[in-house]
Amino acid sequence: MEVILLEKVANLGDLGDKVTIKSGYGRNYLVPQGKAIAATAEKIKEFEVRRAELEKLAAEKLAAANARGAALEALTIVISHKAGDEGKLFGSVGTQNIADAITNAGAKVERHEIRMPDGVIRNIGVYEIAVNLHTDVIKTISVEIAAEA
Repeated sequence: MEVILLEKVANLGDLGDKVTIKSGYGRNYLVPQGKAIAATAEKIKEFEVRRAELEKLAAEKLAAANARGAALEALTIVISHKAGDEGKLFGSVGTQNIADAITNAGAKVERHEIRMPDGVIRNIGVYEIAVNLHTDVIKTISVEIAAEA
């Protein structure tokens, strides 16, 4: 299936690129999310008419993500969690806990924007966590996991 991308998609292409993808990925994800349209002759003409509008929207999204990123850099996040004597947590700290802590500190972040490639945190300490605000804006914040008193 060939589609025209309406916004930048990670590992696929940029706005306006005509790419060949598996039909299920297009039908079930890209088209319903408004990230792509089928690459028919009629749709290509429609896209060229709307191109300037879409580029303006993409620039606005990038500017908003950069502003959110600047707000994130100023934050220091400390999460208190029950832990044993050896520093092992009872349970774990995951993306939802981190997103809630960042939001409570004053910067709105969604759970799906938190990237934890090593999985959940199970020990106290200081960790570097990536926050993916936009395909071009990835900020790293420091999160300290402390034992509850």
